[in-house]
Amino acid sequence: MLPRETFDLVVRHAPLVSFDLLVRDAQRRLLVGRRVNRPAQGAWFVPGGRIEKDERLAAAFRRITRAELGVEIELAASRFVGYFEHHYPDNRSGVPGFGTHYIVLAHEITDRDFGSLPNEQHAAYRWLSDAEALADPEVHENTKAYCRHGGSTAVVSTGR
Repeated sequence: MLPRETFDLVVRHAPLVSFDLLVRDAQRRLLVGRRVNRPAQGAWFVPGGRIEKDERLAAAFRRITRAELGVEIELAASRFVGYFEHHYPDNRSGVPGFGTHYIVLAHEITDRDFGSLPNEQHAAYRWLSDAEALADPEVHENTKAYCRHGGSTAVVSTGR
């Protein structure tokens, strides 16, 4: 983990790369959680996390699924959905004057049974159909982009 000041410097000057986890149940509903932290604090959002420097993608995916879903999942067990670009007006530290820019590698995970989901990043969870997510004003626009794009591999820019 970088010291807060160093991380803020990175966020101010460079995009972050992350995985978003599009977890679908048997009815094709999407798992969303109420975000605890910035950016997107308070919004319903899919689980996910940043890839760390020098971290192999497969290792990052295992670490992020373990932290966000409570179970370690192999990258090969997911389906790549597309690259997405997310822009937020704020940042994790809440420091004024700069936002956060993510390049997101969205991956779909299906046919998984989850017990108790972690609450470090999300205070509550729910399953929504794409139509329900699109109609809910509390679902973040970046999550709605996953519901709009139809499941084909895509590059989508949202937020600015």
